[in-house]
Amino acid sequence: MGKSDKPKLLIKVGTATLTRGKDIISRGKLEDIAIQIVALKAKYDVILVCSGAIAAAKQFIHLEKLGKDLKEKQALASIGQPFLMNLLHDSFRDHGIPIGQCLLSYHDFEHEKSRNNIINTINVLLENDILPIINENDTTATEEIRFGDNDNLSAQVAALLKVDLLVLATNTFGVYDDKMNTISVVENISDIEQYIKTSRSDQGTGGMGSKLQAAKLAQDNQIECWIINGHEDNFLLNVFSGEARFSKIIPA
Repeated sequence: MGKSDKPKLLIKVGTATLTRGKDIISRGKLEDIAIQIVALKAKYDVILVCSGAIAAAKQFIHLEKLGKDLKEKQALASIGQPFLMNLLHDSFRDHGIPIGQCLLSYHDFEHEKSRNNIINTINVLLENDILPIINENDTTATEEIRFGDNDNLSAQVAALLKVDLLVLATNTFGVYDDKMNTISVVENISDIEQYIKTSRSDQGTGGMGSKLQAAKLAQDNQIECWIINGHEDNFLLNVFSGEARFSKIIPA
């Protein structure tokens, strides 16, 4: 297969989406995502940024002395990442989608050689109709586990690859105003920051604030960003067909 002329679509799904807001990875949700990506791949080169390694570890492994220290989270991430990829492999294989794993850290974006390696690897996967699945390399990260999230990583990858559209899945129908109505189109992010709460889900590390930070980075790189409700069934296809509310942050 040669270079594709399809637009690039980067989708980020977090732990709360994959678990449906519960404690374990939902195989039904993985199935839901796989079916939708099959449909989207007809029009887009799809890249998936996927959290969930720590949740996957807790699903399969019990550690006797489990706390909330960084080193224990790193241990859980190292245990859970193979489990997570196995779950993803099984779900996507059933729908004829081969996958490739890319574990990245923010340090990978600091040097031109490593940035080029990321671009080349992902492009080769796409050219061979293989779905790149990206996650943060939690076992070597430090501040990223404690303070960071895959929203920021998604925006960094989107900018690096010059994708056409970044989609961030969360647990709301986009950004709400003070009357809980979805703000459909956003041009100036500072205009809506007053509506943002800083609360996070129990499973994830981000929140709406981190979604908007990612959207701002995308916007600065002339990339459109959608914030959608990933907890709904068929959530991706519903927004693409106009059947679901979501927020669209357009480039300035």
